Amino acid sequence: QVRLIESGGGLVQAGGSLRLSCAASGRTINSYFMGWFRQAPGKEREFVQAISQSGGTTWYADPVKGRFTISRDNAKNTVYLQMNSLKPEDTAVYYCAATQKCSRACYSPVLYEYWGQGTQVTVSS
Repeated sequence: QVRLIESGGGLVQAGGSLRLSCAASGRTINSYFMGWFRQAPGKEREFVQAISQSGGTTWYADPVKGRFTISRDNAKNTVYLQMNSLKPEDTAVYYCAATQKCSRACYSPVLYEYWGQGTQVTVSS
């Protein structure tokens, strides 16, 4: 079983930046597609961004295009989400996830086998 632990969340003002980290243990993540999802109170979990095993391909949701950047360091068994120009609507619990069964796209949460516990991101106006 792959265990994932997110960190780096917090409270920031609109326009600010945060970098989230997802540290994996139990298994190496070099053979996994990795994704970030978020869930606001009363809302369904939604896709944010994903990255292929070697980092050569990324998938992204339109609301974060040009503002968020996913990256991975397989040597450190860690995935990152750099979040810039944050908006109040970005407020949510952010989760990282891992899967080996992506097809052409990796944006469906149903595809992901392993999930972290989440980290809270709050953006004030």
